[in-house]
Amino acid sequence: MPSPATRFTLPPQYDPHAVERPLYQRWLDAGVFTARVDSPKQPYVIVIPPPNVTDILHVGHGLNNVIQDVLIRFERMRGREAEWLPGTDHAGIATQNVVERLVAKEGKTRLDLGRERFVERVWAFVRETGNTILEQLKVIGCSCDWSRTRFTFDPAYSRSVREAFVRLWEEQLIYRGHRVIHWCPHCLTSLSDEEAEAPDQPESGKLYYIRYAVADGPAPYLTVATTRPETLLGDTAVAVNPKDKRHSGFVGKTARLPITDIPIPIIADDAVDASFGTGFVKVTPAHDANDFEIGTRHQLEMPLVMREDGTMGAPEGGGTGDGGRVPAELQGMDRFAARERIVSLLQAQGLLEKIESHPYSPRRCYRCDTIVEPRLSDQWFVKMRPLAEPVLKAWRREEFQIIPERHRATFQHWMENIRDWNISRQLWWGHRIPVFTCTMCHHQWADRTDPARCPKCGGPVEQDPDVLDTWFSSWLWPFATFGWPDATPDLQRFYPGHTLVTAQEILFFWVARMLMAGVHFMDGRLPFTTVYLHGTVRDTQHRKMSKSLGNGIDPLDVVRLYGADALRWTLIAGSSLGADLVLDPKDLETTFAPGRNFANKLWNIGRFILAQLPEQVEPVDAFDIEDLQLPDRWILSRAQGAIREATASLEKFKLDEAAKRCYEFVWGELADWYVEAVKPRLAASGAAPAGGPPVSAAVAAPDAARAVLAYCFDTALRLLHPVVPFITDELWQRLPGRSAGELLAVAEWPARVPRLEDPKAEKEFLIVRHAITAARNIRAEYGIPPRTKTPLFIIAKDDDARSTFERERQVIIAASGSASLEITSALIETSGGHAVLPDGSEAVVGLAEAIDVEQECRRLSGELDRLEQQLAGLAAKLTNQQFVARAPAEVVAKEREKERAWRDQRQALADKLRSLGCS
Repeated sequence: MPSPATRFTLPPQYDPHAVERPLYQRWLDAGVFTARVDSPKQPYVIVIPPPNVTDILHVGHGLNNVIQDVLIRFERMRGREAEWLPGTDHAGIATQNVVERLVAKEGKTRLDLGRERFVERVWAFVRETGNTILEQLKVIGCSCDWSRTRFTFDPAYSRSVREAFVRLWEEQLIYRGHRVIHWCPHCLTSLSDEEAEAPDQPESGKLYYIRYAVADGPAPYLTVATTRPETLLGDTAVAVNPKDKRHSGFVGKTARLPITDIPIPIIADDAVDASFGTGFVKVTPAHDANDFEIGTRHQLEMPLVMREDGTMGAPEGGGTGDGGRVPAELQGMDRFAARERIVSLLQAQGLLEKIESHPYSPRRCYRCDTIVEPRLSDQWFVKMRPLAEPVLKAWRREEFQIIPERHRATFQHWMENIRDWNISRQLWWGHRIPVFTCTMCHHQWADRTDPARCPKCGGPVEQDPDVLDTWFSSWLWPFATFGWPDATPDLQRFYPGHTLVTAQEILFFWVARMLMAGVHFMDGRLPFTTVYLHGTVRDTQHRKMSKSLGNGIDPLDVVRLYGADALRWTLIAGSSLGADLVLDPKDLETTFAPGRNFANKLWNIGRFILAQLPEQVEPVDAFDIEDLQLPDRWILSRAQGAIREATASLEKFKLDEAAKRCYEFVWGELADWYVEAVKPRLAASGAAPAGGPPVSAAVAAPDAARAVLAYCFDTALRLLHPVVPFITDELWQRLPGRSAGELLAVAEWPARVPRLEDPKAEKEFLIVRHAITAARNIRAEYGIPPRTKTPLFIIAKDDDARSTFERERQVIIAASGSASLEITSALIETSGGHAVLPDGSEAVVGLAEAIDVEQECRRLSGELDRLEQQLAGLAAKLTNQQFVARAPAEVVAKEREKERAWRDQRQALADKLRSLGCS
């Protein structure tokens, strides 16, 4: 048989750049990621949360997609037909904003271009840059089914969106609503409740107390409190709670609006919070959702006093619109500048009573962070209650789960209190709302195609100018991507899916709506059964990483410096179930070095193991397990434990625990213990070791060790592959018996072999490890160089322990750096370092030949004397009642802790002196 070391060689260091790109191309060429419709395997489906078409990969994307890739690779290896569908979202607001900025650099606006030309510009931009992030996902190893890549604005998908809208229209679930909505003055569009984000913590604001003159009232004026004085120009009433006895005499009277002196009624309404401010509230129906409800009940006027861009004045194209309420000097003034000017006018007129600091929570646009403005508007809405109820029933029947559990109550509360969804956006880029109106007979309908004429009178038609909310297209993602509304083979094969992995921020934006859409449009079938909400990537100050803060990490920088596997390892091993992941953007070396170091360690382990293996290795089954040596049986049993625990962790989405168990097996058990234990056997023939009991040739021969090494390394690479796919596949292909086309990416997940589980071997080898570790620690404690060999004495606790130590004599000697081993049942009379093992046995390292015992005794005695003096001084301090009474409690506690630590040191020094035989 040729020497295994000459069969091939690996480079001395792992170079990820030489491996990753060619290997990924091999996966693509082999069709590893493409799921087959005609496969007999059970499907496992994940649909990617489609990144915006304008996105560039950031570390948040990295975390989300690496988690998905770990799950899809795991299930692919478990024999499932794994379908991970990728794609991008047209991202109405975000994409339009990007292109508008590009147009602005040319000194133009979208209005200058007109709708058609502007949309053409957006399409040109999307075609040029739209696949950037998908290509970047390939760099980090994502095993998506690229043959099924989708875009939420491609023709087939657009047909799905239109079909969904028309069906909802036909079911009378879509209506035109005149109500106060969230409006972004920067993006110039309405927003849904979820898109107008409230801050996590209230901000510091002001509460303005303003006097309104009252004619014939109980007092000459009343005082209202408001955080938005600029909206008082739109007040059409002042309201009090009917149960508020303080102000009942004002009800039915007339107040005069400050600045404009317009008369407005004083009314009573149960919606008024009597505890807020003075108990009087200004009612601005066109600029506050609650005030709109009050205004509707009392049939108040609802003038708009603010334009779409956030400046004061009448809406464009509507005459005065504001009823002459906005003075000329405020016309066209920005809302916040107008606030300051109005406050000045109130002060000048003696109508500003006071200003107080007041915490408030202004909602902001989820895309541009502008403070949104409540604004009365005509918008299209979806009735959500009929869609939510079936999902709530499925939730209560536990037909799907949300992980981690802490999000479940929030989800249920939101679903039970769901509000109708504003789906119209005043944009040009997006799915145009397919509602048509006849200009002659005013018939209005939704259509699956663009009609040429009115179906009732044959007159000309106009299409609604608004586009659909981006989320209206993405809520169809789990089934529109597979061809719905057509009953395609893909749809029949891959819907419903199984797992959704996403960020907790879009639980309501997207996840809840997908559940509703799936149940409604797909005959009651949920789109997935598990929702895994991972945490947020934060910096060391626990701030969310973002471009605006400049605290982000570019995953491609990490790949360039350390390789994709280092990035993946850090993201997975560092993030526990649903918890935030903290990374240091200022120190990439420290942050990602553990991942790189693990890859290098795995490579070095592979170099050693593969160098020991011939072209053909006997399988472990070829050997009688009972005849294998203890280290063999121990590592085989530990491999079964690693398989069992890693599999269970992955099934429970505890990906970090799976990664760490695999790390422990390959590094802490296979490399650190088994490899070291079998090195002498690999270099030896079948002869019995000198000084030890005879063993059978079958057991002592290196073939058994090589078989076990090959099995365990193969197992380790399979277990690690979902997390670090590049290096594992590269090493796995070098194992004996691999053909040229084999790839680990489609190899079987390791199956647990019950007959290899051996609790007795694990217990026995643990005793051996403890003895070796004790010897190593004693040698390190006394600074004995590795080349200096020392005698080792083990006092066995009982006959079983003695038998174990005897059988593993050569392993213990080699691994502990000992010159010899004497195993007894009685105390050893020698100068040496002593340790009691966990099983009750004892280990003594003879030091007489390695150190100057007398000098060491003098040194230790001196240390003990100094420590005794320090302890005496500290004891006197702690018995001093004045110190104990006057010193802060934490100072006294620290001193007592110091005393305990010093007493432990004193005992350790005394034990050392005794073990060395110092007089």
